[in-house]
Amino acid sequence: MTEEKKAVWGWALYDWANSAFATTVMAGFFPIFFKQYWSYDADVNVSTAQLGFGNSLASLFVALIAPILGAAADKGSAKKKFLIFFAYLGVLMTAALFLVEKGAWAWAIFIYAMGTVGFAGANIFYDALLPMVAGKDKIDSVSGLGFGMGYLGGGLLFALNVAMVQFPHVFGIADAGLAVRYSFLSVAAWWGLFTLFTVFWVEEEKRRPHADKVYLFVDGFRQLAATFKEVRHLKTIFLFLAAYWLYIDGVDTIIKMAVDYGLSLGFKDSDLILALLLVQFIGFPAAILYSKLGEKWGVRKAIFLAIAVYCAVTVWGVMITNRTEFYILAVVIGLVQGGIQALSRSYYSRLIPEGREGEFYGFYNMLGKFASIVGPALMGIVGLMAKRILLPPSPTEAQLVEIGRMASRWGIGSILILFIGGAILFYLVDEEKGRQEAAALEAL
Repeated sequence: MTEEKKAVWGWALYDWANSAFATTVMAGFFPIFFKQYWSYDADVNVSTAQLGFGNSLASLFVALIAPILGAAADKGSAKKKFLIFFAYLGVLMTAALFLVEKGAWAWAIFIYAMGTVGFAGANIFYDALLPMVAGKDKIDSVSGLGFGMGYLGGGLLFALNVAMVQFPHVFGIADAGLAVRYSFLSVAAWWGLFTLFTVFWVEEEKRRPHADKVYLFVDGFRQLAATFKEVRHLKTIFLFLAAYWLYIDGVDTIIKMAVDYGLSLGFKDSDLILALLLVQFIGFPAAILYSKLGEKWGVRKAIFLAIAVYCAVTVWGVMITNRTEFYILAVVIGLVQGGIQALSRSYYSRLIPEGREGEFYGFYNMLGKFASIVGPALMGIVGLMAKRILLPPSPTEAQLVEIGRMASRWGIGSILILFIGGAILFYLVDEEKGRQEAAALEAL
C-alpha cells in the first residue's frame, strides 16, 4: 500500500472508529440505560429534560471552544495532536460509564457530556485533516469514503452490541443490564483501537510553531470576530447559515432524542434498537443516492424535500401509536438523514469566496456545533410545561402515565418550529446573489 493510500485509509478509519460512540452510546443504549437504570426512579419528563440539557450543555461547550482550538491547531501544526487528545478523552469517558452506579444520574450525565465533548472536539480536527490526505480532485470521494466507513463501522459494532443485550448468556454475560455496560467498554475499545490507524498512518504537514503559545488561542477569538464581520455583510451566506442552524438542529435533535421519546411513549427498548439499526444500514446507500438526486434534480430542491420529509416525520411522530409506525419512520429518516447533511455542505460551497474555503468552513463548522443546543432543551422544556398544564388535581396513576406521554408528544412536536423556521429562511436564500457577493469580496 502506498503512503498516499495509507493516509486515506488511516483518515477514513477514524470515522469507522468514532461512529461506534454515535450509534451505540449517543443514539442507542445511553438514552435507554439512563432512563431505566441511572434515572430509574425519576418522572419520564424529568429524565427527558435531564438528558436534553446534558446534550445541550456539551454541544454549547464544544461550540464555544471550536474556533479557538481550530486557530491554534492551524498555526501550531497540531490538528493531529488535538484529534488524539479529544478522541482518547472520549474513549476514557465512554469506558467510565461502566463504573457509574444505579441511580447516579448526575454522574452519568457528566461523564456522557465529557464523552460527547471528546467525540465532537476530535471531529473538528478530523475534518481539518481531510485536505492533507486528499487532493482537490479526490477530496469528495475520500470524504464520502469516510462517511460510508462511519455508517458501516458504527452499524456493525452496534449490531454486535444489540446481540449482546438480547442474548447475554450466549456471550457469557449474566444479564442484559450488564451487557449494556459491557457494550460501553466495547465502544471504548473499538474507538481507541481503530484510532491508532489514524495516529500512525496520517501525517500532518509540519509548520514552524508560533513562538507564543498563548497567542494561538487569542488568535482564535480574532479570527472568529473577523469572519463574523464579513458574514454579516454577505447577506446570502448569513441567511443560509441561519437556515442551516435551525433545520440541522432539528435533524440532530431527532437523532439524539428519538429513543428517549419512544421510551416515554412506552415502546420496548428492543423495538427502538431495531429502528436505530434500520436507520444505520439504510443511511449508507441512501446518502449516496440522495446526493446523486441533488446533482440531477438540483441541490436546493433536494434540501427542501428533505426538510419537508422531516416536517412530516415530526407531525407523524406526535401521533404515533405502535412500533410498526416507529419502524416506518426510521426507514423514512434513514432515506434523508445523510443526504441533508451532505447536500447542505456542498450547497454552502457555492456561496463562499474562492480561496477562503478554510476560513468560511471553519465558521460553518462552528455553527454546526451550536446545533443540538436549542432542540433538546426545547423538547425538554415544552414537555415539562405541557405536563404542568395537563396535570389535574390529585391525578390517578393511570392519568399520570397518560399525561406524561401526551407531554412527550408536545415536546417532540415543538421541533417542528426548527424545520419550518429553517425552510422559511432557506427560501429567502438567493444562490445567484450569493455568488455575486462572494465575487465582490474576492475582488477586494
